Amino acid sequence: MNRQGVYGSQHGSESHRPGVQVLGLAVFLGASSLVAWLGAFATVSNVNGWYVAADKAPWSPPNWVFGPVWTLLYIAMAVAAWLVWRRRAERTTPALVAYGIQLLLNLLWTPVFFGLYPVMGTAALWLGFAVIIALTVAVTVTVLFFGPISRAAGLLLLPYISWLVFAASLNLWAALHN
Repeated sequence: MNRQGVYGSQHGSESHRPGVQVLGLAVFLGASSLVAWLGAFATVSNVNGWYVAADKAPWSPPNWVFGPVWTLLYIAMAVAAWLVWRRRAERTTPALVAYGIQLLLNLLWTPVFFGLYPVMGTAALWLGFAVIIALTVAVTVTVLFFGPISRAAGLLLLPYISWLVFAASLNLWAALHN
Protein backbone atom coordinates (compact mmCIF):
# COMPACT_ATOMS: atom_id res chain seq x y z
CA MET A 1 0.00 0.00 0.00
CA ASN A 2 1.38 3.37 -0.92
CA ARG A 3 1.74 6.33 1.40
CA GLN A 4 -1.20 8.09 -0.21
CA GLY A 5 -3.47 5.08 0.43
CA VAL A 6 -2.66 5.06 4.13
CA TYR A 7 -2.50 8.75 4.84
CA GLY A 8 -4.80 10.15 2.18
CA SER A 9 -4.16 12.66 -0.53
CA GLN A 10 -2.80 16.05 0.41
CA HIS A 11 -5.49 17.48 -1.85
CA GLY A 12 -8.35 15.17 -0.84
CA SER A 13 -10.38 18.05 0.56
CA GLU A 14 -10.52 19.59 -2.92
CA SER A 15 -12.79 16.75 -4.04
CA HIS A 16 -15.69 18.30 -2.06
CA ARG A 17 -17.15 21.56 -3.35
CA PRO A 18 -17.29 24.43 -0.80
CA GLY A 19 -21.05 24.06 -0.34
CA VAL A 20 -20.64 20.36 0.37
CA GLN A 21 -17.82 21.20 2.83
CA VAL A 22 -20.09 23.56 4.76
CA LEU A 23 -22.95 21.08 4.72
CA GLY A 24 -20.62 18.31 5.94
CA LEU A 25 -19.41 20.46 8.83
CA ALA A 26 -23.01 21.36 9.67
CA VAL A 27 -23.95 17.66 9.76
CA PHE A 28 -21.10 16.81 12.13
CA LEU A 29 -21.88 19.81 14.34
CA GLY A 30 -25.56 18.84 14.27
CA ALA A 31 -24.80 15.26 15.34
CA SER A 32 -22.64 16.52 18.21
CA SER A 33 -25.32 19.02 19.19
CA LEU A 34 -27.97 16.32 19.21
CA VAL A 35 -25.87 14.09 21.49
CA ALA A 36 -25.14 17.08 23.74
CA TRP A 37 -28.82 18.06 23.89
CA LEU A 38 -29.97 14.50 24.65
CA GLY A 39 -27.29 14.24 27.34
CA ALA A 40 -28.37 17.54 28.86
CA PHE A 41 -31.98 16.39 28.79
CA ALA A 42 -31.02 13.28 30.80
CA THR A 43 -28.88 15.33 33.18
CA VAL A 44 -31.14 18.30 33.97
CA SER A 45 -33.73 16.40 35.96
CA ASN A 46 -31.13 14.52 38.01
CA VAL A 47 -28.23 16.93 38.56
CA ASN A 48 -30.46 18.95 40.87
CA GLY A 49 -32.06 15.77 42.23
CA TRP A 50 -30.17 12.81 43.66
CA TYR A 51 -26.80 14.16 42.50
CA VAL A 52 -27.01 17.20 44.82
CA ALA A 53 -26.82 14.97 47.89
CA ALA A 54 -24.41 12.45 46.33
CA ASP A 55 -20.95 11.93 47.78
CA LYS A 56 -18.75 13.52 45.11
CA ALA A 57 -14.98 13.29 44.69
CA PRO A 58 -13.04 16.03 46.49
CA TRP A 59 -11.58 17.08 43.11
CA SER A 60 -15.00 17.39 41.49
CA PRO A 61 -15.41 20.82 39.86
CA PRO A 62 -18.55 22.92 40.37
CA ASN A 63 -21.47 21.81 38.19
CA TRP A 64 -21.28 24.96 36.04
CA VAL A 65 -17.88 23.81 34.64
CA PHE A 66 -19.31 20.78 32.87
CA GLY A 67 -21.46 22.64 30.32
CA PRO A 68 -18.71 24.85 28.83
CA VAL A 69 -16.17 22.00 28.83
CA TRP A 70 -18.53 19.59 27.10
CA THR A 71 -19.55 22.28 24.60
CA LEU A 72 -15.92 22.79 23.56
CA LEU A 73 -15.33 19.03 23.43
CA TYR A 74 -18.40 18.43 21.24
CA ILE A 75 -17.28 21.17 18.85
CA ALA A 76 -13.76 19.71 18.70
CA MET A 77 -15.20 16.21 18.06
CA ALA A 78 -17.34 17.49 15.20
CA VAL A 79 -14.49 19.43 13.60
CA ALA A 80 -12.19 16.41 13.93
CA ALA A 81 -14.72 14.12 12.22
CA TRP A 82 -15.26 16.72 9.49
CA LEU A 83 -11.51 16.98 8.87
CA VAL A 84 -11.34 13.22 8.40
CA TRP A 85 -14.47 13.09 6.24
CA ARG A 86 -13.25 15.79 3.90
CA ARG A 87 -9.95 14.00 3.22
CA ARG A 88 -11.72 11.04 1.59
CA ALA A 89 -8.77 8.79 2.39
CA GLU A 90 -8.83 5.03 2.05
CA ARG A 91 -9.40 4.53 5.79
CA THR A 92 -12.01 7.28 6.19
CA THR A 93 -14.95 4.87 6.48
CA PRO A 94 -13.56 2.79 9.38
CA ALA A 95 -12.40 5.99 11.07
CA LEU A 96 -15.90 7.47 10.90
CA VAL A 97 -17.43 4.18 12.07
CA ALA A 98 -15.15 4.36 15.13
CA TYR A 99 -16.28 7.96 15.60
CA GLY A 100 -19.92 6.91 15.42
CA ILE A 101 -19.37 4.18 18.01
CA GLN A 102 -17.76 6.60 20.46
CA LEU A 103 -20.56 9.11 19.86
CA LEU A 104 -23.15 6.43 20.72
CA LEU A 105 -21.24 5.45 23.87
CA ASN A 106 -21.04 9.13 24.77
CA LEU A 107 -24.81 9.37 24.35
CA LEU A 108 -25.31 6.27 26.50
CA TRP A 109 -23.25 7.35 29.51
CA THR A 110 -25.38 10.27 30.72
CA PRO A 111 -28.73 8.46 30.96
CA VAL A 112 -27.03 5.44 32.52
CA PHE A 113 -25.17 7.44 35.17
CA PHE A 114 -27.77 10.10 35.94
CA GLY A 115 -31.02 8.56 34.78
CA LEU A 116 -30.71 5.00 36.08
CA TYR A 117 -29.43 5.86 39.56
CA PRO A 118 -32.90 6.59 40.99
CA VAL A 119 -34.02 3.17 39.69
CA MET A 120 -30.93 0.99 40.17
CA GLY A 121 -28.91 2.81 42.83
CA THR A 122 -25.17 2.16 42.96
CA ALA A 123 -25.40 -0.50 40.23
CA ALA A 124 -26.17 2.32 37.76
CA LEU A 125 -22.97 4.12 38.77
CA TRP A 126 -20.94 0.96 38.16
CA LEU A 127 -22.68 0.46 34.83
CA GLY A 128 -21.89 4.09 34.02
CA PHE A 129 -18.25 3.44 34.91
CA ALA A 130 -18.17 0.48 32.49
CA VAL A 131 -19.66 2.70 29.77
CA ILE A 132 -17.16 5.53 30.34
CA ILE A 133 -14.24 3.08 30.23
CA ALA A 134 -15.58 1.66 26.95
CA LEU A 135 -16.05 5.24 25.71
CA THR A 136 -12.44 6.13 26.58
CA VAL A 137 -11.20 3.06 24.70
CA ALA A 138 -13.44 3.91 21.73
CA VAL A 139 -12.17 7.50 21.59
CA THR A 140 -8.57 6.24 21.79
CA VAL A 141 -9.27 3.92 18.85
CA THR A 142 -10.85 6.85 17.01
CA VAL A 143 -7.70 8.93 17.57
CA LEU A 144 -5.60 6.08 16.19
CA PHE A 145 -7.80 6.01 13.08
CA PHE A 146 -8.03 9.79 12.71
CA GLY A 147 -4.34 10.62 13.24
CA PRO A 148 -2.96 9.07 10.05
CA ILE A 149 -5.72 10.69 7.98
CA SER A 150 -5.55 14.12 9.62
CA ARG A 151 -3.04 14.90 12.34
CA ALA A 152 -5.15 17.88 13.41
CA ALA A 153 -8.21 15.65 13.79
CA GLY A 154 -6.32 13.24 16.01
CA LEU A 155 -4.95 16.08 18.11
CA LEU A 156 -8.40 17.66 18.49
CA LEU A 157 -9.59 14.52 20.30
CA LEU A 158 -6.78 14.39 22.87
CA PRO A 159 -8.45 16.86 25.29
CA TYR A 160 -11.57 14.68 25.04
CA ILE A 161 -9.60 11.63 26.18
CA SER A 162 -8.09 13.63 29.04
CA TRP A 163 -11.54 14.82 30.13
CA LEU A 164 -12.92 11.28 29.91
CA VAL A 165 -10.17 9.98 32.19
CA PHE A 166 -11.00 12.78 34.63
CA ALA A 167 -14.75 12.08 34.36
CA ALA A 168 -14.09 8.36 34.86
CA SER A 169 -12.30 9.18 38.12
CA LEU A 170 -15.37 11.14 39.26
CA ASN A 171 -17.63 8.27 38.20
CA LEU A 172 -15.47 5.72 40.05
CA TRP A 173 -15.55 7.83 43.22
CA ALA A 174 -19.34 8.09 42.98
CA ALA A 175 -19.68 4.32 42.49
CA LEU A 176 -17.46 3.59 45.49
CA HIS A 177 -19.07 6.14 47.83
CA ASN A 178 -22.79 6.18 47.02
